[in-house]
Amino acid sequence: MKFIPDYNAISEAHSHITQYINKTPVFTSTTVNEIFNAQVYFKCENYQKMGAFKFRGAMNALCQFSDEQKKAGVIAFSSGNHAQAIALAAKLLNISATIVMPQDAPQAKVTATRDYGGKVIFYDRYTEDREEIGRHLAEKHGMTLIPPFDHPHIIAGQGTAAKELFEEVGELDALFIPLGGGGLLSGSALSAAHLSPTCRVFGVEPAAGNDGQQSFKKGEIVHIETPKTIADGAQTQHLGQHTFTIIRHLVEDILTASDEELIDAMHFLAERMKTVVEPTGCLGFAAAKAMREQLKGQRIGIILSGGNIDIKRYANLLANKN
Repeated sequence: MKFIPDYNAISEAHSHITQYINKTPVFTSTTVNEIFNAQVYFKCENYQKMGAFKFRGAMNALCQFSDEQKKAGVIAFSSGNHAQAIALAAKLLNISATIVMPQDAPQAKVTATRDYGGKVIFYDRYTEDREEIGRHLAEKHGMTLIPPFDHPHIIAGQGTAAKELFEEVGELDALFIPLGGGGLLSGSALSAAHLSPTCRVFGVEPAAGNDGQQSFKKGEIVHIETPKTIADGAQTQHLGQHTFTIIRHLVEDILTASDEELIDAMHFLAERMKTVVEPTGCLGFAAAKAMREQLKGQRIGIILSGGNIDIKRYANLLANKN
């Protein structure tokens, strides 16, 4: 890529995608504020089109396509949300979309991707390399490969969620963001640096897959095996070059949350705030709740990144809560 995204790129992305996206709501909860003894704002990307923040980046990336690229089509690889986002964005722009998805991807996400018009090709996430498959198919068929996070237009698009949050509620003391490959975190960090310079930005990933935390501490990208966690949207093996460059300079720290903490967060959000959030989407809330003693009296932002989960799986996770 020719450029590293900055806040100007986020602002431009917002102008490109505003006509297509939902300006998602910001929820507050008296109960949460009492638990934290702080003012907490939830940016609810589970109410975004296709159910997750990923639509922002996908829409921005495809809006940049030339006529030649549109004619050849787009290819992407994803465990689910980026798949749906690319498929829907492509449908709206009349572009053909091929998506490489793991065989064990949630059925609801596979079905939605197909319903949006995407052609799905399956792979084994534990034995095959999705990036290699995507590159091979792109070269073979002349399609443009849009990865799920390590792409300037993706990062800029994802950063519009935090941009909207700051514009609605003002400056914050801390912002908690789910972390997989780092697109949302890096974009949000760029928005925070411009709109709320003293805000501490925290990335949160599954405890079983803390490659981002390891990379942050080591100062270089650490690769891990595919983690086994209920947070399927964050089962990434490493951060991206673009995302890591931004994260290491603008993020305060990388935290983790266990699967049990994610289920607790899902249960609370459903029972007390009447909103369905997938496990990955609960990462920020789970970590903020765990460190709430340190957040007393502050203004806290939490991005709930998505709500795409098979309803039977969702019910089973909540039913088995201790």
